Amino acid sequence: MTDKIREKLNNLRIEADNAVARAEDAEAKVKKLEQMLLEKEQEITSLNHRLGVLDADLEKAEAKIAEYKASSAEGEHSKTTNEGLQRKIQLLEEELDAAEKNAKETVEKLRQVDVKAEHFERQVQRVEQERDSWEKKYEEATAKLDRSKKELEELERQIEGL
Repeated sequence: MTDKIREKLNNLRIEADNAVARAEDAEAKVKKLEQMLLEKEQEITSLNHRLGVLDADLEKAEAKIAEYKASSAEGEHSKTTNEGLQRKIQLLEEELDAAEKNAKETVEKLRQVDVKAEHFERQVQRVEQERDSWEKKYEEATAKLDRSKKELEELERQIEGL
């Protein structure tokens, strides 16, 4: 009979050890996911800053285009000056197109980062729930072990009393 109890205790200890190992693994995964989330948040901040810089560049380019178009419309300059301004306007428009394309790409990357961040947040929540579950199982196993120890001690007292 005591062999069965010992075997039960050993099994409970093994289960408790396994539960602790799984909980530690889950905590390590949570830490890793939290680190990844922090990196993604930093990337989002960087992309937001870059988007702000590109918006400022876009405004400057638009202002220059407006200036060059106004100068061109006035007709006060000679034909060569006008042609030079037209070339500059064309270059600025190309720069504007490139800046708009770059801004769109940055916004898309930011959206993708947001999606990834949400995904990682869900993963972190799931891992935290899993960890909580394992901690509960560990506490239950520990309580079961304590009860079994008390029962064993009681049984030993009864056997000694005989």
